[in-house]
Amino acid sequence: MMDETEADADEEAWLQLRPVEPLPSQCCGSGCSPCVFDLYHRELARWEAARASKDRSLLSGEESQSCPSQLSPETFLAFRISAMDRLTEDTYRVRFALPRNCQLGLRPGQHLILRYTQCYPTGLMSQYVKSWSTGDTAFWRGPFGDFFYKANKYAELLMLASGTGLAPMVPVLQSITDNAEDETFVTLVGCFKTFEGIYLKTFLQEQARFWNVRTFFVLSQENSLEKLPWSYREKTRFGRLAQGLIEELVGSCRRKPFALVCGSAEFTKDMARCLLRAGLAEDSYFLF
Repeated sequence: MMDETEADADEEAWLQLRPVEPLPSQCCGSGCSPCVFDLYHRELARWEAARASKDRSLLSGEESQSCPSQLSPETFLAFRISAMDRLTEDTYRVRFALPRNCQLGLRPGQHLILRYTQCYPTGLMSQYVKSWSTGDTAFWRGPFGDFFYKANKYAELLMLASGTGLAPMVPVLQSITDNAEDETFVTLVGCFKTFEGIYLKTFLQEQARFWNVRTFFVLSQENSLEKLPWSYREKTRFGRLAQGLIEELVGSCRRKPFALVCGSAEFTKDMARCLLRAGLAEDSYFLF
């Protein structure tokens, strides 16, 4: 028989394994299926069944991992952080290791959802990512996303990205330049506060050397071209990306563009309105 002390310890151990209910702020409100709350209720049901039967092996499905090519929208898989680089004051590039001979199985334009179990009073996700270090483990599920890029499907892509909204554009852009048979033109516009805030500068400069790629930048908190390197002066504007510049960009596209937009909710809404006014139809752009 288990004495009272052992029973309390066992109860405490089970409580520590109980899934943490997501905060309202952790739901993006986009109608994801499954939502973070759907997943929470499934994990909670699994935990309750395991606790009732006193069998912790029933929880093993929560974090089991085979080859990452078997990504699942419903199951979190563990990935170890192999490298973490700080690109700008508020931007990090994190690399995750894959088991040998395995592929992630993520198509350009798709994304994963991160599970985080620590809560902070402010800047939940930012503080969590800053706490990472090489060797730590993070749990992801997916893939998600309704945009699937196919070589030569579009005559030209007009990419409008604000801040970290550049992230989903990178794999799409790279898939184009890595494929010698893909003749899609690309016009990429990155919106940042300052020149120092532009991340992946080297990558973007290298991409701009391809015959079918143009890059432009819009800086909201800069006002002097003389402070910028020569290679950026002709392709940088100050202020905000507004209707006039959108019309100029659409008009300068070498072929009829299909636009990709990613940024804050406000940025995305503004860009959709500007694109419509610039003559693009609703089926001629995609909002990440």
